[in-house]
Formats: sequence, C-alpha cells, structure tokens
Amino acid sequence: MIKHTELDKCPIVSAIREVGSEWNLILIRYLMTRNMGFNELLREAKGISSKTLSNNLKILASKGIIKREVISIQPFSVSYSLTEKGMALNEVIVLLGKWGTEWTAVSEKSSDGL
Repeated sequence: MIKHTELDKCPIVSAIREVGSEWNLILIRYLMTRNMGFNELLREAKGISSKTLSNNLKILASKGIIKREVISIQPFSVSYSLTEKGMALNEVIVLLGKWGTEWTAVSEKSSDGL
C-alpha cells in the first residue's frame, strides 16, 4: 500500500496536481496550436462555461503554464499563449492523445459486443 507521504513525493502526482483538471488539459491542447483570445477559447472548448474558462485560465496563469497578454484596451482584447513550461507539455499531450485514440476505440468496440 502506498503511504500518503510517498504520494506527495511522486512525480506523477505532482504533475497531475500542477496541470489540474480535464478542462486545463483541453485548454492547453488548444493553445498548443496558436495563441487565442477568451471568446475564441470559449467557442472552441465546447461545453465550458464562461466562469469555468475564466477560473481555469487564472489557475494556469498562476502556475506559469500560460501567459495572459492585454492586446488592446479599447475595445478590450486579451490573448492567451503557452509559456515555455506550457509548451513542455506538448509531448505529453500528443502521447495522451495517441493513447486515447487506441484505447477509446478498443473500449468502444468492446461495449458494442465486438
């Protein structure tokens, strides 16, 4: 059995705590392709509420994963981009996507009775 103190030292647990929620991974994935504004992220990440998006962007910025840059004040415009720390997640995101493609397809076939 793994002790709680051992979990605190586990690099996988640390990484999951740093990246956070499912929405954070989705936002990071979108920002891997290009810098995006708030409304653009809101449109792309279907199903996320404005409040959840705002909260998650603040969390990711506070952890140094994304950067928030004010483009203009009149009209107000903000752009979000990945920092070096955020870009370092690229390989992880790609591998997670490959795993999801392979194993989601397998589980869907299994649930269809194939």
